[in-house]
Amino acid sequence: MDRSKGVSRIPAAHPLTGTMSDTFAASLTSEPEPLVAPFSRLRGAGGPEREGFGSLAVVGATDRLAPFNPAILAVRWSSTVACFALGAGAFIQQDLRIVPWMIAILANTFIRTLSPLVYDGSTRNLINLLVEIGLHVLALTSTGFWDSPLVFSLVNAIILAGFARGFAFAGRIAAASGIAVSLPYLSESDYSWTAITRAAQWLVVLGLVAIVAGYARRISGEASRQHTIALDRLNRLSDANSLLFNLHRIAQTMPVSLNLDEVLTSTIVRLRTLVDFDAACILVIDETDGSWVVARRQAMRIGQLLGGDELPAPARSAIDRLVVDLRPDLDLSGPGFNIGSMCGIYAPMRARGALIGLLAIESNASGRFDERDRQVLESYVEPVALAIDNARWFARLRTVGADEERTRIARDLHDRIGQSLAYLGFEIDRVISHDLEDLPVTDELEQLRTDLRGVTSEVRETLYDLRTDVATGKDFVDTLEEFARRVTERSEITIELDCEASFRLPILQEREVWRIAQEALVNVERHAEADRVDVRWRCEPGYACLEVIDDGCGFAVGKTGRQDSYGILGMRERASSIGASLELTSKPGEGTTLRCILAQA
Repeated sequence: MDRSKGVSRIPAAHPLTGTMSDTFAASLTSEPEPLVAPFSRLRGAGGPEREGFGSLAVVGATDRLAPFNPAILAVRWSSTVACFALGAGAFIQQDLRIVPWMIAILANTFIRTLSPLVYDGSTRNLINLLVEIGLHVLALTSTGFWDSPLVFSLVNAIILAGFARGFAFAGRIAAASGIAVSLPYLSESDYSWTAITRAAQWLVVLGLVAIVAGYARRISGEASRQHTIALDRLNRLSDANSLLFNLHRIAQTMPVSLNLDEVLTSTIVRLRTLVDFDAACILVIDETDGSWVVARRQAMRIGQLLGGDELPAPARSAIDRLVVDLRPDLDLSGPGFNIGSMCGIYAPMRARGALIGLLAIESNASGRFDERDRQVLESYVEPVALAIDNARWFARLRTVGADEERTRIARDLHDRIGQSLAYLGFEIDRVISHDLEDLPVTDELEQLRTDLRGVTSEVRETLYDLRTDVATGKDFVDTLEEFARRVTERSEITIELDCEASFRLPILQEREVWRIAQEALVNVERHAEADRVDVRWRCEPGYACLEVIDDGCGFAVGKTGRQDSYGILGMRERASSIGASLELTSKPGEGTTLRCILAQA
C-alpha cells in the first residue's frame, strides 16, 4: 500500500526541498565580494578602513608592518649584532666617534623590540618611518660612510621601507639613502676607483634588499588575500548552513504548526538567529478591503491596522515591485515604520502566486544591513509565507469544520432525540384521550415513563460523546478505549482494540484523527448492523494509521446516496486538514473497512 497517498507535499521546486532562493545559492558560487565586507563581519564592523597598498590591504588590520614584525625583529637584531662585531675595535680603542652611534643603534633596537614601528598609511606614521631610515643614514655618514661598522644597519631601514609600502618605495629609499651616503664618501676619497667600486657595490646590495623586501611583501600579501578569500567563503557557507538549518526546522514544523500565533512567533524568533535587527513586524493583507493587519510586531511602534497609503514609502515600493528591498539609509529613501530607524529590509510575502503579507525589519544604526542580509531574508521569506498561508487556511477550514460540526449535532438531535420526543408527545396525547374516555391508562403511563427514561439516557449519551476528546493528559488510546466501552454497553457490539503507539501526534492532528475514529464507530453503531468491530491504531515517528473494520451489512461505495449521511464528507475534510489520506472499502453483505493514514517526511 502506498502510504504517501493523500499526503500533502511541498513541490520539488520549492526552496524547502530543493534549493534556497536562486540569488542566495548563486552567491555561494560567485566571485567573493571585496575584502572590506567579509572582514567587517568577521572581525567586527566599525574598524578603520585602510588605504590600498597592493593586495595586502585588509580592513581591520591597523598596522601594515604587523604581519612582518617577526621578520623585522630578526633582521634588526642580526644587523645590530653584525654592527657590534664590526665595531668591536672601536670599543677597544674607545673611539668616541663610533661608540655613541653604536649605543644609539642598540638602544633603538631595544625600543623597537618592545614597541615595534607602526605604519598604517597616515602621514604621521610615514614621518616616523622616514625618521627611522634617516637615523641609520645619519649613523653611516657620521661613522665613515660605506667604511662604517654600522653599514649593515641601513639594510634594516630598506627592509622596513619595503615591508611598509612595497618595492617602488623601497627602491626610492634605497637610491636616496645610497646617494646620501655615496656622495660625501666619494668626495672625501677624491673619487678614487676603490671608493667608486665600494659605493657601487653597496648601491647594488641596497637595490637587491629592496627587491627582496618588496617581493616578500607581495608574496605575503597574496597569501593574505587567499586567506581572506577562504575566510569569506567560509563565512558564506556558514550563512548558508544557518539558513538551511532554519529552513529545515520550518519544513519540519509546517505540517503540524497550523496555529497562526505559533507560526508568527517562531518566525520572529528564528529570524533573530539569522539577522541582527532592532525592530520587526509581520503584516498580513486583509483581502476584503485591502488593508494591512499587523499580525506580529517586536519593538515596532505602529497601530494594529494600516491602510495601503499608511505604509512607509520603502514598504510600498517593495510591495509594488514584489522584491525584497534593502534600504541602507532611510534618511535618503524615506522613513520606515519606526521613527528613528536608519536602515531596513522590506520583504513581500507571496503564496499561491498572490501577495499575502509583508515582513519588515529595521535597525537604528545606519548601514547595519548589507546584501548578505537581504539575500538571507529573501530565502527565508518564501517558506515563512507558505507557513503563514497554511495556518490561515487551516483556521478557515476549522471554521468551516465547526459549522459542519454544528450541522451534524443538529442532525443528530433531530434524527434521534427529536424523533423520540415527538413519539413521547404522541403517546401523551393518546394517554390523555384514553383518560377522557375513562379507560385504564396505567400500562400506557408505565410504558411512557420507560420511554422517557430511554430518551433521557440517549440525551445524556449524546452529550457525553460530544464532550469526549483527546487532551494533553489523555491520549488517543485512552480516549478510544473509554468510548469503545460505552458503545459496547449500549449496543452490545463487540469492539476489539489493537493499539501500538510509541509516539504521540501533535494535539491538533491527534484530535482530528480521534473525531474520525469516533464518527466511524458511531456509523457502525447506527447503520452497519454489525456484531463485531476491529479497531487498529499504529503510531510511530513519521507514520500513523487508523483502521476500523466491521462485519456489518456494508454498502456499495459510490452508491450511498447523500455522501454526508454517514459522516463520510466530514471525515474526509478532517483527514485533508491534517494532510492524511482516507480510504473506504465496502461491499453489500461483507462489512466496511475505513483506513486513515498520516505519513510525514
